Amino acid sequence: MKTLVVYTSQTGFTKMYAEKLAERLQADCFTVEELKKKEDSFFDSYEAIVFGGWAMAGKVVKAEWLLGKAPAWKGKKLAIFCVGATPVESPLVEQAMAKVVPDELKDSVGVFYCPGGLNYDKMKLPSRMMMKAYASMLAKKKDQTEDDKKMAEMVATSYDISDVKYLDPIVEYIEK
Repeated sequence: MKTLVVYTSQTGFTKMYAEKLAERLQADCFTVEELKKKEDSFFDSYEAIVFGGWAMAGKVVKAEWLLGKAPAWKGKKLAIFCVGATPVESPLVEQAMAKVVPDELKDSVGVFYCPGGLNYDKMKLPSRMMMKAYASMLAKKKDQTEDDKKMAEMVATSYDISDVKYLDPIVEYIEK
């Protein structure tokens, strides 16, 4: 199946996942920026299109690129994967992923989550400031739960919880 993997990345986690996914699917791989100038006919030969974006404030950055084109791509297999700093077992992940795709597209767009991590050195200043403020807020929170304490420790510094095994469900979805 001729597949296209499209992504946007700020700190490198989404790029890593997109490139590994493209290898596994023998797919073409581009950034959203590289494809913005392409004519709609460029996408005609692709049977599957996967978009990868990073999580910010409960949304997948630039997911609207795929979601805006999805109605015109009926018949293509479509998927979105989100890369975030939250561990995959967190209930917050399922809640956030349920909101990625509007109800009218839920049957035609698969949604997946891949844990990445935080890399403060590669983060743009506004994102870095927002994360540091979040870490500070968590650390100072009264009546902290165990989850709050764990999250405060995690986001205090850079970390990497990425693993290519999280691509397995995406590969299975595209190949079935």
